[in-house]
Amino acid sequence: MPKTPEPVTLFLSYAHEDEELLNRLVVHLSGLKRQGVIKTWYDRQIFAGKEWAKVLDTRLEQASVILLLVSPDFLASDYCYEIEVKRALERHDAKEAIVMPIVLRPCDWSHTPLARLQVLPQDGRPITKWENRDTA
Repeated sequence: MPKTPEPVTLFLSYAHEDEELLNRLVVHLSGLKRQGVIKTWYDRQIFAGKEWAKVLDTRLEQASVILLLVSPDFLASDYCYEIEVKRALERHDAKEAIVMPIVLRPCDWSHTPLARLQVLPQDGRPITKWENRDTA
């Protein structure tokens, strides 16, 4: 009997101000999660009493795919930008993980290190600017 492949581990990096948009993305990914294709992880899954910075670092290191949910608040967050984006790009450059920036809200991401990566949606138009966000 063929062995079932391990699910791809996704790390979702976002600013807490964008939690509603994160939740919508999680809904869209739920079918793949239910089929065992992916496992998603984000900081709201840290249990009380755990050292959150250590848990985040461990999960970021374990992820095969890192989704960066880009917005003005994400770019303004020292932790997101200086820790998570920096480490994600290091892992990308070392070919240890795939990094996918997803532009949630209008912001000047094109003057950041993220500009060298292909962003989603493909035309770079923020998800909140789509008439139907589900098609973005």
